[in-house]
Amino acid sequence: MSDLKALRHRMVDQQIAGRGIRDRHVLAAMRKVPRESFVSPEQSAAAYGDHPLPIGQGQTISQPYIVARMIEAARIGPDQRVLEIGAGSGYAAAVIAEIADDVYTVERHQALGASARARLQAAGYNTVHVQIADGTLGWPDAAPYDAIIVAAGAPSVPQALKEQLREGGRLIIPVGTDSCTQTLTRLTRTGPEEWCEERLASVRFVPLIGAQGWT
Repeated sequence: MSDLKALRHRMVDQQIAGRGIRDRHVLAAMRKVPRESFVSPEQSAAAYGDHPLPIGQGQTISQPYIVARMIEAARIGPDQRVLEIGAGSGYAAAVIAEIADDVYTVERHQALGASARARLQAAGYNTVHVQIADGTLGWPDAAPYDAIIVAAGAPSVPQALKEQLREGGRLIIPVGTDSCTQTLTRLTRTGPEEWCEERLASVRFVPLIGAQGWT
């Protein structure tokens, strides 16, 4: 087993399963996706550390546990269509693609979006579709989604994203009036105009910028 693969398995055992993540799909996906492929070469040795890493444009690749926590909270399974807001380096989209059939990810930064697309293609994740656009508006042409995961903190849940959930769909998003600290929230669509909200944990994400986020 290579050194990086050994670090990946240790990461899952200690940082993910060791902190209570139980979804077998999530654990298997995170054992498989080479996180080092989604950071700069000089950060490869730190790819499996228990912390976020900078990826440019003032953005970060989230701490591995947070990626796992959000995907588990979204209750993603096979045969599902998932939207991710904030492609970043493409890592979380790759993890999701190991579980779901179709993954759509939106990134507002041109450079990051292009880099994420290239990394995902190089790693063989051909079911991930990347769009460079305002993530607060979602990706309406591909809706509805079984799950939506937002990797940035919003002052409130964007209405556009709520409307792009299918009934029974789950939206995972950090929400808070402070642009630096938020509450990880799960919104489940229970009817045509009905949603059930659950608060899951305190988190810290970069702000969600856009027409229905921070300006």
